[in-house]
Amino acid sequence: MGGVCSPGMRPAVFLDRDGVLNRNVWNPRTGQYESPLRPEQFELLPRVIPSLQLLCNAGYLLFLVSNQPNYAKGKASMEALDAIHNKLEAALAEAKIVFTAFYYCYHHPEFSGECSCRKPSPYFLLKARDAFGIDLVASWMVGDRVTDIECGRKAGVRTIKIANPHAIEADEGHAVPDLWSAAQIINQKLRG
Repeated sequence: MGGVCSPGMRPAVFLDRDGVLNRNVWNPRTGQYESPLRPEQFELLPRVIPSLQLLCNAGYLLFLVSNQPNYAKGKASMEALDAIHNKLEAALAEAKIVFTAFYYCYHHPEFSGECSCRKPSPYFLLKARDAFGIDLVASWMVGDRVTDIECGRKAGVRTIKIANPHAIEADEGHAVPDLWSAAQIINQKLRG
C-alpha cells in the first residue's frame, strides 16, 4: 500500500533532511560528519520509507525543510546539490511517497550574509502554512539539531529531536533514535 498524502489534509510533518532522512557522511577536509556533497554519497537511513508511509497514511502532509549551506561555503556546486535532491526524489517516487514541498536554505551568514529562511527561523514553516493551509498546532517538526527544534517551537508546532551521534552540540533533553521512532510517537499522539 503506497503512502500518498492528499492535498486535502492539513496537518503536516516538517522534516530536516541530513541525519533524519539520509546519512551524514565523513568529510576528511573538515574532520566532521556533514551532509553529502556528491549524489553518490546520498543514502537513505534504515526505515525511512516505512516511516514516511506511516505518516502519510495517518493523513500528514510532508515537507522537507533543510539548511544546505555547502553552496554558500563553496563546498558543493548547485548542480551537485540538485543531483542529490533528485536522488532523494527518485527514492520517494519509487516508494510512491509525495512531499508537498521541498524547502532549502542555501545561505550561510558567514559566507552569503544574513537571510530570513535559515533555521532556526520558522520562515519555511510559515510559508507552508500560508501556501497550503497548514494547521501548525496539529503539526510536527522532526530534526537532529537544536536549530530544527528551535525552528519548530518558533512556528508553534510540536517537535521531536532525533539523536545525532556525530553532533558537535550537546544533546539537550530526550532524543529518539531514528525517524521510525518519531513516526510512531506522532502516530500515537494522533490516535490518543
